[in-house]
Amino acid sequence: MEDEFHELTDRVRAELRSPQDLVAYERLLGLARKNSPAGREELARMLTAVERPLWAREIAAFILGCAGDKRAFETLVLLLNYREPVRCATAAHALGRLNDPRTARAAAALATNPLRTAYALHPVRLLVELRAPQSAPALIATLERLLTPHTPYWRVALACVEGLGALGDKRAVPALRAATGHPRLAAAAAASLARLGVHEDPPAAGPAGPAAEGAAGKADGTGPAG
Repeated sequence: MEDEFHELTDRVRAELRSPQDLVAYERLLGLARKNSPAGREELARMLTAVERPLWAREIAAFILGCAGDKRAFETLVLLLNYREPVRCATAAHALGRLNDPRTARAAAALATNPLRTAYALHPVRLLVELRAPQSAPALIATLERLLTPHTPYWRVALACVEGLGALGDKRAVPALRAATGHPRLAAAAAASLARLGVHEDPPAAGPAGPAAEGAAGKADGTGPAG
C-alpha cells in the first residue's frame, strides 16, 4: 500500500487550496500513521460527514479499504466510476484489498453499464484482479458490446481482451475470436486465445475459384491446352 498511498497523498496535497485544507490533510495523515481503532472510527465518520471535500473522503476510504474495513465500500465504489481516472485507479487498488463480496458485483455492474463505458477501464481491471465468478461473464459482455467499428472505447475493449486471457475462461473464446478481426485488438486477442490453448489458423492467401485453378494448371502444365 505504501507506494500507492504516497502517490495519493502527493496528488491530494497539490489540490489543497487553504490553510484549513492543509490542517485537515495533516490530520488525516496522522490518523493513517496511528492506525488505531479510534483513528479508524474517525476516518469512518469522515466518509459520511457533511461538506467534507472529496479528497478527504478519498484518503479516508483508501486507508480503511486497504485495512479491510468494509465501511469504505460505498465511497470506494463511487470513486471507482469517477470521471477522473486517477481516482478510479486509487479506488480500484483499495477495493482489491477490501475483501468484500459486494466488490465484484459492483465492478461487474459498472463495467457492463453502456452509459458508463467511458469510465469502465478500472472496473474491468479490478474484475481481472478479483478473479470472481462475475469476472469473465462481465468482461465477455463488455467486449462483445464494444466490437463495433471505430469504437472510441477501444482501450476498454483491449483491457477485456487481455483480462480474458489472464482469467483463462474458455467461455471467452467466441468473443476473442471475433476480436481478432479488429486491428487494435487482433494481436492481444490472438495472445489471449493462445493462453486458452486455442491457436487460430492463418488466414487464407485468397479465394480459390475456377479462374485461380486454371491459372495454376497452366503454370504447372496440367491445365487445358489453349
